[in-house]
Amino acid sequence: MTTGTALVSGASRGVGRGIAVALGAAGWRVWVTGRSGREAGSSSHLPGTVEETAEAVTTAGGIGVPRVCDHRDPALVEALVHEISSTGPLDLLVNCAWAGYERLNAGAWAEWNAPFWEQPLELFDLMFDGGVRTHYLTSRAAAPALMKARGLIVTVSMEAGAADAPGYGVAYSASKAADDRLTESMARQLRDVGVGVVSVYPGLVRTEGVMQFADHLDLTDSQSPEGVGRTIAALAADDHLRDSGRGVYVTDLAERYGLDITA
Repeated sequence: MTTGTALVSGASRGVGRGIAVALGAAGWRVWVTGRSGREAGSSSHLPGTVEETAEAVTTAGGIGVPRVCDHRDPALVEALVHEISSTGPLDLLVNCAWAGYERLNAGAWAEWNAPFWEQPLELFDLMFDGGVRTHYLTSRAAAPALMKARGLIVTVSMEAGAADAPGYGVAYSASKAADDRLTESMARQLRDVGVGVVSVYPGLVRTEGVMQFADHLDLTDSQSPEGVGRTIAALAADDHLRDSGRGVYVTDLAERYGLDITA
């Protein structure tokens, strides 16, 4: 696969925005989706809209197409995929929509680090309903279009999906494990039709949300959102069945493709 048409969900800001802009720099047409738009309003106190990201995609050298879309709504997602498909093949889906950080981004640092029996049930629901379910729903809607293009699904996960470890919340660990099982199972069913499915594991990424808590974090080896995006662009240009069904670290992709993920 070289360049083509991509759908990046959750791209108003953060890692999704970085991926969309990096794809733009590689010459992709990128449909940029999220809940935050200039007219629709923002889903967060953090900056960023789908229109701003789409403009950055175009400035980088691609074609950015903004659409406000809540990926928890099947009708909206199906209408979006239908619109994209009506313009040509869909080559790449990046599942980056993730409501699991909403409470943390709003300032709930102590809550995020509390034991699970002291965390609100809403945190679990945000991660599964606003995260894992959106990835399943969007992949399901996009699968027929991706089959025509023998395309690639990338889900932004985290190493917590591979193995639990101290410091991971129970809901967080379980949701990332669920994302990785989605990847494994979808890859099995889609391999024979030439569609690859991969989870990627960024490290600590300097998103708008993360930088709110910079005083609590060691940013020495942190990654930029655009750096993560460059590894996705390189992965999409490679044999997309090479890593299908697996979780791959962004650091390993950067080493494989000789990329700088810090800038």
